[in-house]
Amino acid sequence: MQNPHPNILNLRHSFCTTGENKEDVYFNLVLEYMPETVFCFVKRLQQIKQPLQLIYAKLYIWQLARALAHIHALNICHRDIKPQNLLLNPSNHVLKLCDFGSAKVLVKGEPNVSYICSRYYRAPELIFGSTDYTCAIDIWSLGCVAAELLLGEPMFPGDSGVDQLVEIIKVLGTPSRSEIEAMNHSYTEFKFPQVQAHPWSEIFPSWTSQDAVGLISYMLRYDPAARMPPLKICLHPFLDDIWKSDTRLPDGSHLPPVQNFTDLELQAEPRFRELMADSLSGKRQLQEEREDRGEELKNTKGNIGAITENVIACAEVRQLDKKLD
Repeated sequence: MQNPHPNILNLRHSFCTTGENKEDVYFNLVLEYMPETVFCFVKRLQQIKQPLQLIYAKLYIWQLARALAHIHALNICHRDIKPQNLLLNPSNHVLKLCDFGSAKVLVKGEPNVSYICSRYYRAPELIFGSTDYTCAIDIWSLGCVAAELLLGEPMFPGDSGVDQLVEIIKVLGTPSRSEIEAMNHSYTEFKFPQVQAHPWSEIFPSWTSQDAVGLISYMLRYDPAARMPPLKICLHPFLDDIWKSDTRLPDGSHLPPVQNFTDLELQAEPRFRELMADSLSGKRQLQEEREDRGEELKNTKGNIGAITENVIACAEVRQLDKKLD
């Protein structure tokens, strides 16, 4: 795969094999190895009664938003976003989107199946039977995943397709006629009990910030066109910590690479360059100081006095290295 996205599982190789019946041909994919999923990681924390640290939730939302922005720019809709399809390296918390078995290039005017996506993460327009939906169904799923990371459990745990809609209405209230038309313009049944939207502040724990609640509410909207685009999600105040060069994981280690944007991302969201410059300016200055001191070290030669300067320069480089780290 050429120029893979850092948050999408990379295809390494592919080959064909035949079964016992030579007419049966199997197409095999060799993918990069990732040891964990977000689903299993969170479950393991729950088993030992430990909450998911907020910085992890922010990091996972950020990386998934970037992965979706990349495939959506290519008109590819994943159609099965869920914690089980988010691979994770628990040593550095790099997330990669996988399982494109349900993915499709959406073509305007070409119908798509509506019975798609795992139930808890299924967008309401799919429940309403829409066949001309957009990539915004993935944003709804992202909102469900984000809410689950904060709540510790699925936000809309419906037992069936109809029950799923009931669970959504309990939170968002009854959709208006215009919202139903936005989800499926062919839908003609508008007889729903009138339910008021539940306050978001009563759904999430008391410690949940207004920024977190706000971001969730921007993703979980009935009108697909009103859902926040994935790169705008990266610019939301809830994820400001990801932009800061001094943000650390709970064990004190650095964040994984999070500003390794592709050309496609930088073209789609010009503000990224500005924010990258702000967050890296201090680090760049330290890097320049380190390079200057390293040059002095390189040019130091000869006598005892020079050796002494050498030792001092080495010490200063190490101090600058620690600041960079």
